[in-house]
Amino acid sequence: MQMHFIFSNEVVLLFDFWSVHSPTGMALSVVVILLLAVLYESIKVGKVKLFHHALESLPARINKQLIEETDQESADSDLPPVCRTHLRWFLCHFGQSLIHVAQVIIGYFMMLAVMSYNTWIFLGVVLGSAVGYYLAYPLLNSSLEMCRH
Repeated sequence: MQMHFIFSNEVVLLFDFWSVHSPTGMALSVVVILLLAVLYESIKVGKVKLFHHALESLPARINKQLIEETDQESADSDLPPVCRTHLRWFLCHFGQSLIHVAQVIIGYFMMLAVMSYNTWIFLGVVLGSAVGYYLAYPLLNSSLEMCRH
């Protein structure tokens, strides 16, 4: 295995079944890797938007005494407002954790694709990251500005 970047139409990416042996296969692989990089950037923006939404859904101040009282009162059948707030926060945090796991997996897939030392695949990752940033971050800025007003 070479340890320098080369221009080649033959490469094995990520798994044995993803073996490329033609210019058409390389072009399709670069497009798939490019879309993977765009997805990675989109997930980063989605995580920030979800976190911002979770922070907005919480009350500005939660009285510590009220939290302690509701923790002691477990006999009621209906959930008190503070417990519902904690449940909502837990569900948002759980969702963010799942999204983070997906982001890490996609990031490692892109890293391993680049480690094939194929220049076309490397350019696909770089171009996909640039396109993903270009498309996703204006959506983040517009949604955060709408939340401020």
